[in-house]
Amino acid sequence: MLRATSSFETERASRYLQAMCRHFAHKVPVNYDASVGTADMPFGLLNMEAAGNTLRFEIEAADDQSLARLKYVVEAHIVRFAFREKLKKLDWY
Repeated sequence: MLRATSSFETERASRYLQAMCRHFAHKVPVNYDASVGTADMPFGLLNMEAAGNTLRFEIEAADDQSLARLKYVVEAHIVRFAFREKLKKLDWY
């Protein structure tokens, strides 16, 4: 499995985590509470954690193409949900 992580600082970490989980739950299996969330995407797994003012993403995928797709999906959604933060992109490691 290939993995990548990213995070950003926000006072709304838990709110964004829950909003993303509710959104993804319309299409894929999701489990979440106020501090952790998991979405089982068709092309990989997304784990999220809200700890204090940090929202952390960890993604797993079987190949480079799936990992790139998952990065794109996560980034596109959090940029949209966190528009108040003026977030433009995530840095993945």
